[in-house]
Amino acid sequence: MTPILRVEHLTAGFQSADGFLPAVTDVSFHLSAGETLGLVGESGSGKSVTALALLRLLEPPGVICGGRVLFQNTDILMMDDDALQGVRGAGIGFVFQEPSTALNPVFTIGDQVAEVLVAHGRNAWPEARAKAVQLLEAVRIPDAARRAHDYPHQLSGGMRQRVMIAIALACDPPLLIADEPTTALDVTIQAEILDLLRELRDRYRLALLLITHDLGVIAETADRVAVMYGGRIVEEGTVVTLFDTPSHPYTRGLLASMPGPTADGRLRAIPGTVPSLASLPPGCAFEPRCNERLPICAQQVPARTDLAPGHWTACHARQNAGLTAQGSRQDESHHGPR
Repeated sequence: MTPILRVEHLTAGFQSADGFLPAVTDVSFHLSAGETLGLVGESGSGKSVTALALLRLLEPPGVICGGRVLFQNTDILMMDDDALQGVRGAGIGFVFQEPSTALNPVFTIGDQVAEVLVAHGRNAWPEARAKAVQLLEAVRIPDAARRAHDYPHQLSGGMRQRVMIAIALACDPPLLIADEPTTALDVTIQAEILDLLRELRDRYRLALLLITHDLGVIAETADRVAVMYGGRIVEEGTVVTLFDTPSHPYTRGLLASMPGPTADGRLRAIPGTVPSLASLPPGCAFEPRCNERLPICAQQVPARTDLAPGHWTACHARQNAGLTAQGSRQDESHHGPR
């Protein structure tokens, strides 16, 4: 199956008085129709910059300085403004992290949903307003015909997030990007939003890029997971593979820090903090926090190591383990088992 989205070696960051600060470096992944890819990592790991770069929504001083973003085999980074406007909303829907700032406070929610349909030439205003009510019903907003006349401040956080999803899906885009769609919502509302996203994905066969720092959300929703740290993807695999056999020390640290029963009842925190863009280590960005680091980790960025079909990591310790195991097998083949 041809992926609907293929990101190849994407690099983006910010221009500053000290020069270019990379926020995303050499990021590659793909996504097919009906599939959910979870992009996970701590705050500051580069997830949201990646999402914004996909649609060229980075504002100055943000810049995209390398790579390709192939949507339906066309490179978004090479599109002119008219073609790009046709993709935003109609081809790729985007659910922003904070609906209270993404929604316009002086327009009703019904008109904000309808505006997307009018802007893309799908309907005139009367038909668009009627379709907006249908879309609000589709995202489970009760009494949608009445609530369409409400303003954003009259809705709860969960309802505003549903409006954002309705706007993102108004033109039936084949790809939806959801950037931290459950942030600042209570647990019950989080579950409802995730259930809604799963239902819409299955109903419309959406490709869904789900960006979050919550591994619990990933476990419930995603098919595959890409783990991000220091602006790079450090491990990728299916949800089952990644949760059952995590390879990168950072992935294992994230899983160990999830709330759950432990022998002494304590949470397992990863020591240290995510490095700032201005002081990324020259080698592996996780090296200062890693309890498996080797001398080479501080000097050289690790290359990708394939562990199994669809599962890979970027870690010198894993490469070293693979070379050691390969050397042992070669030694046994030459000298026989000891």
